[in-house]
Amino acid sequence: MKTSETLTSFIREQVPGMISMQKLLTAIPAMAPESGGEGELAKCEALIRTLREIGFTDFERYDAPDRRVPSGIRPNLVVTVPGVDDSTRIWFMSHLDVVPPGDLEKWTSDPWTVTERDGMLIGRGVEDNQQGLVASVFAALSFIKTGTRPAHTIKLLFIADEEVGSAYGIQYILREHTIFKPSDLIIIPDGGDPLGETIEIAEKNLLWLRIKTQGKQTHGSRPDEGINAHLAACDLALRLNNLESVFDRRDPLFEPDRSTFQPTKKEANVPNINTIPGEDVFYMDCRILPSYTLEEVRAEMTGIIRETEKKHGVTINWTEEQAVESRATPEDAPVVKKLAEAISDILGVTARPIGVGGGTVGAYLRNAGYNAVVWSRMEETAHQPDECCLVENMVMEACVMASLCAET
Repeated sequence: MKTSETLTSFIREQVPGMISMQKLLTAIPAMAPESGGEGELAKCEALIRTLREIGFTDFERYDAPDRRVPSGIRPNLVVTVPGVDDSTRIWFMSHLDVVPPGDLEKWTSDPWTVTERDGMLIGRGVEDNQQGLVASVFAALSFIKTGTRPAHTIKLLFIADEEVGSAYGIQYILREHTIFKPSDLIIIPDGGDPLGETIEIAEKNLLWLRIKTQGKQTHGSRPDEGINAHLAACDLALRLNNLESVFDRRDPLFEPDRSTFQPTKKEANVPNINTIPGEDVFYMDCRILPSYTLEEVRAEMTGIIRETEKKHGVTINWTEEQAVESRATPEDAPVVKKLAEAISDILGVTARPIGVGGGTVGAYLRNAGYNAVVWSRMEETAHQPDECCLVENMVMEACVMASLCAET
């Protein structure tokens, strides 16, 4: 029997153990303090105890200090399975934290207790990101239990704070520690499609703006005596939206294949209809193809804002709520090619590289010089009521991971 067949056979026998781990992890809400939680420590410690019990022995912690949580720390854990070659390691990076359940009335069961239904596990976190977490654990465990030494050292990285910006997770690790090598293969099983045929290698640059327009308030019947901040803001929103025709390159790697500049959130201004507002605040969500720099975009926006100020006689100030630029992992990078081979071997599909408009932790790794990809076979129910994980997806994901480690 081929090595990969031995490993996948073992994994398929471990479904009860995989479900048991999902139940254990779901029962420990690991929410950030921004979401009213106490962080990930209890979940991390429960995971360590379980991993020790089933055969893992090599643990390292990289805890980030955080005075906002009772423990004072946000845990980041690395678990290692030594391979034949340690010069290039294979990393599977998943996150410990989850988002709040939201409106409980929209759940058909307790979000913190896994419900099994028609081959699915239902509960908060079962897909985001426990499916990838559990799959990576059992992929690595297959080598330990079958006495098979992986071709390269396997590194399981369980990080904190992914859902609220990663300051205490991967950003902390990259800033304070050197645990990666440029030659490492880094897979983040936290995004994908139901067939597992897309490998995310790039992200659009992200720019979120809060824009405050100040004019002069007056009665609705006497607009000439005031300066309508809302009118000026509406004009500005349309002008900024028109940047889609200025930064007009297309890239089929992404869907949509263009840069987008969208007005989104709007703060309340005056409470009554018959008052001309003297102050107005709105927000922009801009997703920009990586062929443009944020500096180019900022320069164009500044010109538009100054023109709008002059036209309407207002003062406009803006702040960047978030700004992220991300380099891409090359389409021919070893991690892309080798993962695609494993996907083909196990799932029988031809995986293709894609770019995404949303931000992922992959951006931090790529910007630090490491070729990371995001991949999973998933139903994309993250953050929804009745979040679910198909057990078969979790099993097949583990098989792909094991194949990658066996054949590299």
